[in-house]
Amino acid sequence: MTDKQKASEAARERLRAVGLRPTRQRLALAKLLFAGPHRHVSAEQLHGEALRKKVRVSLATVYNTLHQFTEAGILRELVIDPGRSYFDTNVTHHHHFFFEGSTRLRDIPGEGVEVKRLPAAPEGTEVARVDVIIRLKDSPKRRKRSS
Repeated sequence: MTDKQKASEAARERLRAVGLRPTRQRLALAKLLFAGPHRHVSAEQLHGEALRKKVRVSLATVYNTLHQFTEAGILRELVIDPGRSYFDTNVTHHHHFFFEGSTRLRDIPGEGVEVKRLPAAPEGTEVARVDVIIRLKDSPKRRKRSS
């Protein structure tokens, strides 16, 4: 079996394992997302990758598929600002640094952040998880050096 066939079969099995039908477009996007190391990707970035790989898919389909993958638990959506989301292929417990200048994200291990106290959840609810996004900008010293 070739590497390409192995990647297709792995994508197919990943989708079936979470109850998603492995359609042509889902398979193509899953192969792009999960073939390498964990990463953070926007819908627009994934759409561009798909087009470069000659995968015929609309941006709306990319958005829909990313949301389906998130609902199925194989992706995690990170809402950075209203209208700006990234999708994380690492669904384990962890947090993020967000580099405002480059819009890059970097993982922080879950044990790397300690939350001492949370408010009580409203009645009838429970905390599902806590996401911490630490926003970074260049320090004044670094800005001065790069000028």
